[in-house]
Amino acid sequence: MKIYLVRHGKTMFNTIGRAQGWSDTPLTKQGELCITELGLGFAEKGIKFDRAYSSDSGRTIQTINLILKNSANEGIPYKMDWRIREWCFGSFDGAYDGELFDGLIPRFMAENGITRETRTTKDICEAIYEVDTAGWAETWEALIGRISTGFKEIAEEAEATGAKNIVIVSHGMTIGTFVEFLEPKRERPMGLDNGSVSEINYENGKFSIETVGDMSYCHIGQTILNNK
Repeated sequence: MKIYLVRHGKTMFNTIGRAQGWSDTPLTKQGELCITELGLGFAEKGIKFDRAYSSDSGRTIQTINLILKNSANEGIPYKMDWRIREWCFGSFDGAYDGELFDGLIPRFMAENGITRETRTTKDICEAIYEVDTAGWAETWEALIGRISTGFKEIAEEAEATGAKNIVIVSHGMTIGTFVEFLEPKRERPMGLDNGSVSEINYENGKFSIETVGDMSYCHIGQTILNNK
């Protein structure tokens, strides 16, 4: 079974550089256009999905609907799963990226002897957990547990139905964390583009990564719209 794992379209918070996390904003016009192009790219390649999944965040729901509509895959079984939401930034949900990722987190790292060159994804998660004043941010164990379990159970459910191709819409840091979980020696992809596709195979309970952050489907759809 092949999994087409998509990062949602560009949102209002993405555009102005705010940490979105469990907070939510809708796709911008540019974001809607990119995902429309993505759907057209899937259609041009003749990709038929058997099932569709997304997190329960509005931006991923909006994205999956646009994908299915423009790829001629409307009406297939679709399910939301909260476990593949973005990281929770706690009291910093909605804060400017610079305040969190260029301010508080580096300061916490420096105070604990962790450099930018040596820091890990776990270090970043634990830093967010420590600086969160609301007590909402997740520990590393909670974060990696929900993400890995969410994707695994989605894959198991889809495989049990005989699905060959499924599409999942999730979030940038969540996708990057899952990729790193599957292949620890692979550097966690930073800054995955909105609308990018990571292709992952699933067979006999095991995942294998084909591509990460592929924008070719969007480019195909863009060419189709330009020609029209």
